[in-house]
Amino acid sequence: MTTRLFLASQSPRRRELLRQIGVDYEVVDVDVPERREPGEPPEDYVSRVAREKAGAGLLQLAAVPGAVVMGADTEVVLDDEVFGKPADAADAAAMLRRLSGRRHRVVSTVWLVGAGREEHATSLSTVEFMVLDDAAIAAYVASGEPFGRAGAYAIQGRAGAFVRHLEGSYSGVMGLPLYETGELLRRFGRERGAS
Repeated sequence: MTTRLFLASQSPRRRELLRQIGVDYEVVDVDVPERREPGEPPEDYVSRVAREKAGAGLLQLAAVPGAVVMGADTEVVLDDEVFGKPADAADAAAMLRRLSGRRHRVVSTVWLVGAGREEHATSLSTVEFMVLDDAAIAAYVASGEPFGRAGAYAIQGRAGAFVRHLEGSYSGVMGLPLYETGELLRRFGRERGAS
């Protein structure tokens, strides 16, 4: 049976990254609440949300033979606190002030879920920001780039200039770790470009 890959995400960055490695896919729209449970470790939270996205997508595609759904989640973690997407400009500025001059972790997990089979992989990266003054933070927030992004920054955009050091996966910090994603697809028998 031919598999059909579906991406359970509206993220333009994830779509762009999959296209970058030549993966054919379709999109399935899911609405999964992203709320961390009390005491839930950050890695478990990110994995759970990614799995719930993939599972919700597969439920919608029950009648599609060979459907495999990819769900992913990426979060910024500082001192065990998960920084999601900023609610507004003040929230974005507060996040950036806390990240300024510090090292934080980025957890990015990908799940592939099909009928009777599921696998996942996690990428852990460490990002160190330069010290950001209030003017730099205000200018960055005013650019609009922090909105809709975990931790209020986009490493592939203007915030790339804030990154003093990165250990791990650049694409994982963007939202989809390509090495881990490629490995999952190969294990599922979907070589790049297969349909």
